[in-house]
Amino acid sequence: MGILYIVPTPVGNMEDMTFRAIRILKEADVVLAEDTRTSSVLLKHFEIKNHLIAHHKFNEHGTSARIVEELKAGRTVALISDAGTPGISDPGFFLAREASKAGITVQTLPGPTACIPAIVNSGLPCDRFCFEGFLPQKKGRQTFLESLKEEFRTMVFYESPYRVVKTLQQFAEYFGGDRNVSVSREISKMHEETVRGSLNEVITHFKEVEPRGEFVIVLAGKERVKKSAKNKKLKDEEK
Repeated sequence: MGILYIVPTPVGNMEDMTFRAIRILKEADVVLAEDTRTSSVLLKHFEIKNHLIAHHKFNEHGTSARIVEELKAGRTVALISDAGTPGISDPGFFLAREASKAGITVQTLPGPTACIPAIVNSGLPCDRFCFEGFLPQKKGRQTFLESLKEEFRTMVFYESPYRVVKTLQQFAEYFGGDRNVSVSREISKMHEETVRGSLNEVITHFKEVEPRGEFVIVLAGKERVKKSAKNKKLKDEEK
């Protein structure tokens, strides 16, 4: 049996690439890439001469069976996405699942991802959080937001510059404009920036400053009501 390596790549700064990731990409029999044009730039930068095969959300169901057979035959395969850790809002889950079902060893290297730096930067509680990725665009969006109203953990979302204001406005509608939020853009890139404040304040900011780049939204969870305050409220209601 071969090994399937899930290899994170930089989300911005090339210096975020790990020594182990470079070695694995050099030693693998083949490298699967979300976009071979993007990944060829990365491989050239680190002087990695390896064969690239396109593996993305439009063909992963068709190519995974063949890749699993190659892994069974003893070949070593490395999977990368355009940026960050494959499988986190990027192709990777389906192949990893199929390889695991076939009894193939799957090893995921630790490395770059946009969500963790954004959570730590936010100043919001990060001992417990839930990653929600991209919200549904149309069908099920309102139902999904409704389901998060009682979420106490810090919530993490990905969003594009074209929809970030609309998404923040919907958050204000469902969770209240005074809910704290931290919005990070272009993590690990030249124009990295984090804007913190209430939803209303951050919405005002991005209405005045055109959103650019890829965004990570870190939203505070519902505030827990202290027992003393809750008991007082119940007593007041009984009166």
